[in-house]
Amino acid sequence: MGVFQTFLNGIITGYESLTNSLPDKYASLLNVFIFAILISFYAIFTWKFYRYLSKKDLISLNLNRYNRTKHPFLNKFLAVIFYLVEYIIILPIWIFIWFAVLSLLILTLSETTQSLNSIIILSAAMVGAIRILSYYEEDLSKDLAKIFPFSLLTLFLLNPQFFSLDRVIRQLGMIPELFSEIIYFLILIISLELILRMIDLLINLGNKGSTDLLKDEETIQQQQE
Repeated sequence: MGVFQTFLNGIITGYESLTNSLPDKYASLLNVFIFAILISFYAIFTWKFYRYLSKKDLISLNLNRYNRTKHPFLNKFLAVIFYLVEYIIILPIWIFIWFAVLSLLILTLSETTQSLNSIIILSAAMVGAIRILSYYEEDLSKDLAKIFPFSLLTLFLLNPQFFSLDRVIRQLGMIPELFSEIIYFLILIISLELILRMIDLLINLGNKGSTDLLKDEETIQQQQE
């Protein structure tokens, strides 16, 4: 952490030396250029974020294609194992990565008075809501995933202290603490995805059972006729 903070302090010192050596109007232009890049990166992430995280099935590895056993029991057993690996292990880790990046971006853009815990809770609640809605209606999940980050950016832009590179660098100094805190939310994400998958599986089994029952009734009626 000390090395990282020293690195950030070096950036601040170099930036201040550069801006002090430039006329005020050119220093302002440099500041605008830096924040234009920062906002563009945030917008690109948001665009990727809402298009990707709002899908119920984020990944399509189809690990079951490697299940080539002919034994009925082993085939079903491996199918369950591959399903758990893909959707209960790999998928939550991938979601956690998106959550970590979102937390990092909000940390970078937020005010220095905002606590790290509130940033993590905000990001976790947002990602959790998007994942829940993705199982209900992907379009609704996509709208939430798109509107929230851009609305948040608007609030940040209205803050008079937003265009301060010193503030941004000070916020970046909290990155080690951020990553030490959010690792605990990986358990929450795994639990949430497990619950959602189980509910979705039960609903699909119920719908399949109802469909099969209707088909059986139609078959009986046709035979009676």
